[in-house]
Amino acid sequence: MDFTLTDEQELLRATARSLLGNECPSALVRAHWEDPSVVEPLWATYLREWVALGDGPLVDHCLFLEEAGHVLLPGPYFATSALFLPLLRALGHPSADAVAAGELSGTVALAGLDGLWTTEPSPDPVRRFVPEADRVDQVALVVPGPAVAVVPASSLTARPMETLDSTRRLFEVEVPADVDAQPISSEALTSVLDRATVALAAEMVGTTRWLVSTSVQYSKERVQFDRPIGSFQGLQFKMVDMSLDHERATAAVYYAAMTFDAGDPDRHRAAHVAKAAAGTAAKRAAKDAVQIHGGIGYTWESDVHLFLRRAYASEYLLGPSDWHHDRLADDLFG
Repeated sequence: MDFTLTDEQELLRATARSLLGNECPSALVRAHWEDPSVVEPLWATYLREWVALGDGPLVDHCLFLEEAGHVLLPGPYFATSALFLPLLRALGHPSADAVAAGELSGTVALAGLDGLWTTEPSPDPVRRFVPEADRVDQVALVVPGPAVAVVPASSLTARPMETLDSTRRLFEVEVPADVDAQPISSEALTSVLDRATVALAAEMVGTTRWLVSTSVQYSKERVQFDRPIGSFQGLQFKMVDMSLDHERATAAVYYAAMTFDAGDPDRHRAAHVAKAAAGTAAKRAAKDAVQIHGGIGYTWESDVHLFLRRAYASEYLLGPSDWHHDRLADDLFG
């Protein structure tokens, strides 16, 4: 398999890196902690124009989301492009074109009280871990069947959930008893979830890349005992292991994305591998980055804790690594 990017994909990545690097500094991420509305100008001016990537090749979408993860992009972009739009397309819903055009934002409410995103939604009406439910236009409620009801977000009561990562705000909503849902096949819903899983893994690769590169740079600048701390073998081992995990996760994510674009039958397994690898890499990078930064890594002023929060929170969204390993075992040996 050829992992070489085309000229258009190189341009896409460079454009996304420049745009998000300039328009989403850590100051914006920190301000979002107190006031989520600070992201609205970024969404209205730039991000809604990129939602259509969720309609196209998954490799292209992953390239953009990797850069989004590198800056901890807050707001409704991921929920709208990676969850909501693909689900509406699978349904053949009339609002899909408006979402792709950036005219509507949305999110998906599927996980029950156990937090699992599966094709067998819980009969309990409560849906948890719903991203950005209070700041989108519509919510797709997935109910047993499976079936999907697309309703205005204003018709639901979104209760904030206390989570580690405030840059991706999660909510609890209740499915109305009289909701009118449209059936969707388990196969179509599986494809939507697998695609979203790879997209999230790509975002985690970007977060991991920041943790690795920042740790390496800091180890060159921080001097202890008249030597840069990066010269100490104990820290070198950590940075090598972080880098190897990052490389493995990157390869797994883009292999998975390419299997989706090629319609390869291995895409379901590849999605599990991608998320498990990205979760493993992100957790190691977060843990070791804090240690490499020493005392400053534990402070509020350092950005390291922001990336640690995103890394661990994303690991559990759409299933942690152990859960994906179990699904792989079921598929291979069940």
